[in-house]
Amino acid sequence: MSRAYLDYLYDLFSAFAPVTTRAMFGGHGVYRDGVIIGIVIEEALYLKVDALSRADFEAAGSAPFVYQAKGKAVPMSYWSVPEEALDSPQEFRPWAQRAWDAALRKPKPKPKSKRSAAKKAVKRLAKSMKRKGFADS
Repeated sequence: MSRAYLDYLYDLFSAFAPVTTRAMFGGHGVYRDGVIIGIVIEEALYLKVDALSRADFEAAGSAPFVYQAKGKAVPMSYWSVPEEALDSPQEFRPWAQRAWDAALRKPKPKPKSKRSAAKKAVKRLAKSMKRKGFADS
């Protein structure tokens, strides 16, 4: 991503909140307070969308980012930004807020318990020992 496009993004988000970017998956992630709210692929910005915000993006003519995997089109939960919103930080702010809200509504993954991880490790060890010819005791 070019320095000029990065500067443009930081300016665009300026009426909303400070953001950071970092390279990922051939593009860049856009983060607020460590939470991903957008992606940039080939200098095109896509914002986080969920079931509650999808209708707003659809009504504005936006579309999801789609990638190909195993010969199939896979739409992501990141949608293009309406053209008019890209003109100024003030026009963009409500769209950034929708992305932030969608990101905060996303359920957090449940942490794996130490007990569960230990059980899996014991099972792997038992399988390994069996393959190597150790008898069950």
